[in-house]
Amino acid sequence: MRKVAVVGVGVSKFGYRPDVSLPELAWESVKEALDDARLDTKDIEAFVVGNVGGWSSEPLPAVVVGEYCGLAPHSGIRVEAACASGSSAVRTAYHMVASGEADIVMAIGVEKMNESPTPTVVEFIGRAGNYFWEFENFGLTFPGYYALHATAYMNKYGATEADLCEVAVKNHYYGSMNPKAQFQKPITLEECLKSKYVAWPLKLYDSSPITDGSAAVVLASEEVARKITDTPVWIKAIGAANGTSNLSKRADFTGLEAARLAAERAYRRAGIDPSEPVKYLDVAEVHDCFTIAEIMAYEDLGFAKRGEGYLLAREKQTYIGGRIPVNLSGGLKAKGHPIGATGVAMIAELTRQLRQEVERGRQAPIRRGMALAHNVGGTGHYAFVTILSL
Repeated sequence: MRKVAVVGVGVSKFGYRPDVSLPELAWESVKEALDDARLDTKDIEAFVVGNVGGWSSEPLPAVVVGEYCGLAPHSGIRVEAACASGSSAVRTAYHMVASGEADIVMAIGVEKMNESPTPTVVEFIGRAGNYFWEFENFGLTFPGYYALHATAYMNKYGATEADLCEVAVKNHYYGSMNPKAQFQKPITLEECLKSKYVAWPLKLYDSSPITDGSAAVVLASEEVARKITDTPVWIKAIGAANGTSNLSKRADFTGLEAARLAAERAYRRAGIDPSEPVKYLDVAEVHDCFTIAEIMAYEDLGFAKRGEGYLLAREKQTYIGGRIPVNLSGGLKAKGHPIGATGVAMIAELTRQLRQEVERGRQAPIRRGMALAHNVGGTGHYAFVTILSL
């Protein structure tokens, strides 16, 4: 297996984007990534598109994206892994380069969720679990799924609604400094606590928004990467795992087994001690579709002991200067969550963090030269953990 580097990254403006079609939205990030890598479309040998769809007009997104962005007739495919579709696209592109099939491959994530009304989007996401058992029989929505996690966690460990809101306050704070973020205003703890309930104990400010957006990364083999850039960021390891479709088959609701397994596999391949990963990492982007998801991620990734993740939030240990800076992009909560693009955007953000290119106020100190992306599909149905290094 060959070494693989990220040599170019791009991210569109996230938010409500009625001004562009799906392929036009993809081009925003594709062009930025090509410019960053100082490459042309003819240099891309293959491309992988992460997209969930169903709520948008294009049933074959890889086809229209490839044509519009000038990537055809290069080989292009679409991949789907629910909210982790972007990480699945990056992993597929990584394997194409690592195996020797191609030297330069682009991973693209794109989603236009606002082409459908909110109730339709909520239904489509609610179907992401076990449709016949959980959605059809019990009417579970996605906020409902994570409300189950939140109530289980709060009951077992004593976390409060204020602890959940601390995550939202942090992510909106950093999102306010990110010009690509959907929400660019800080919020207070009081504002979060007073926001309307979506599914108790989760409130509006505990929830990620419905988002349009795209992200793209260019991956290259070591030989090519060293020729075209002096700032390659290496994909050191990718760990992946799946959880059960049916939540009734899971033994514990206070964490995600798939995320724990994906982290263990990534740590082992990257040579990271799983008992002390924060000693190796400068910064992390984790999947905070709801605030409880970020707190569970702290524990699933080993940033905190089981049952102590909420203390990291309460004590502000995931801000810059704390134990481990997390979601300095604003996270899914404030940056936005265009489902197919999220995992790709995480890699783009961390690449820029390691290259020390992000906006003032949200740049993590880079001392160890290593970063982590944690991307979950569904409620732990898919999990990917990617380690990047200088």
